[in-house]
Amino acid sequence: MFKVGVGPSSSHTMGPWRATERFLAFLRACGVFERVRRVRVDLFGSLSKTGHGHGTDVAVILALTGDDPVTCDTASIDARTAAVRAGKQITLGGTRKGFAFDPAREIIFRSETLAYHPNAMTCTATLDDGVEVAQTYYSIGGGFVVQEGAEGAGDARPAPPFIIHTGADLLRACVATGKSIPEIVLANECAWRSEAEVRAGLLHIWQTMTECIWRGCHTFGTLPGGLNVRRRAAEMSGRLLGVASGFAGDHTGGDIGAWKDAVRAAGQDFTKINKWVSCFALAVNEENACFGRVVTAPTNGAAGVIPAVMMYYDRFCASTPGGIVDFMLVAGQVGALFKRNATISAAMGGCQAEIGVSSAMAAAGLSQATLGELATPARVLMAAEIAMEHHLGMTCDPINGLVQIPCIERNTMGAIKAITATNIACESDPAGAKVSFDDVVRTMWQTSLDMQSKYKETAEGGLAVNVTVGLSEC
Repeated sequence: MFKVGVGPSSSHTMGPWRATERFLAFLRACGVFERVRRVRVDLFGSLSKTGHGHGTDVAVILALTGDDPVTCDTASIDARTAAVRAGKQITLGGTRKGFAFDPAREIIFRSETLAYHPNAMTCTATLDDGVEVAQTYYSIGGGFVVQEGAEGAGDARPAPPFIIHTGADLLRACVATGKSIPEIVLANECAWRSEAEVRAGLLHIWQTMTECIWRGCHTFGTLPGGLNVRRRAAEMSGRLLGVASGFAGDHTGGDIGAWKDAVRAAGQDFTKINKWVSCFALAVNEENACFGRVVTAPTNGAAGVIPAVMMYYDRFCASTPGGIVDFMLVAGQVGALFKRNATISAAMGGCQAEIGVSSAMAAAGLSQATLGELATPARVLMAAEIAMEHHLGMTCDPINGLVQIPCIERNTMGAIKAITATNIACESDPAGAKVSFDDVVRTMWQTSLDMQSKYKETAEGGLAVNVTVGLSEC
């Protein structure tokens, strides 16, 4: 559920990036990589309709040149893609001698939608003898990619000790073993890697989230894409710390630890904490909109919710490193259940599949980390259910296909709802709940199926067609 990558979209940027990388690996495995003379990428459905705004073509170009979303220099993305467009030449995989490649002609945005999933793309290579080699991939949300023909392929990894397909399965495992949710999830993760690797990996992801929040809280300017959306997190952070608006920095001198200490010291009243949570979420998604380095949680469009709630826990609650790890283990499991039984793709389920799922993940994680003895498995899942229940039916309607309006502000709402859901669950008896976690997952999926396609990340409905382009801010 948590992947380090590049914005602005996990399904429209990271997914196509990974799919293109897989295609290059396929060419190498077939022994024809050196014989490629032309590459064409056809984008279908939602990838075509909002691909320009989501940077799908940028992702394809970077993948073809051998860049990876985890390690690439995000500061030079614009320059490198501009060079390819201007020179109409590409160095395939970063190793081949350059050959002709004009993105305007070889990355084709098609109107049709393929049957399996709205986010589809076909990569085609023409070899030196004129033979074409092609593969079709589907970006199914959260940066996950499925190759055509392998949609039902099983997991080749060792089976985990606990098979968790539903919330009910998770509760049964906890009751049968006396373990908490994070203990169950950790045991499953340890089927594939050591406990030390699991904990170190999660703390690395948390560090990446922290750095993203910090950059967003210290970067001023206007977001790219033509909407002229002004970045607000840095000014908001400055005001909360008592720094004059417009001052590009603060008294912490570029030290993330000092800045975090200043955040905690700036005040503990409700209004300030509420503003800080919104500020954290804005910071991440403003970075996401600029092709910055973010963590899918579970997607890029919803990347700000979980970091904002985790930073709330870290700064304003009695946090511990163990609590951070437990938060992420629980949140990841909740996200996996939504992915398995519904969707985390806005192209399939609207924004309820992104902000809704991220809010449910955050609520479950925060409940586990903060409620102490009250953090029973039933109460943790109750918090997740409450958070999703109040996102049901949320549409995905990005203006101009950009992950900016209303996406950035929606992350602040998802974060606040997660905290509220935790507070409600803390004061409630799960035995008296009328709606189970599995009920809300099932309802979310049914709602996804009923939702008109124009409200599923196509920019053909909602705010995307009712708001005048060119607003100065959200």
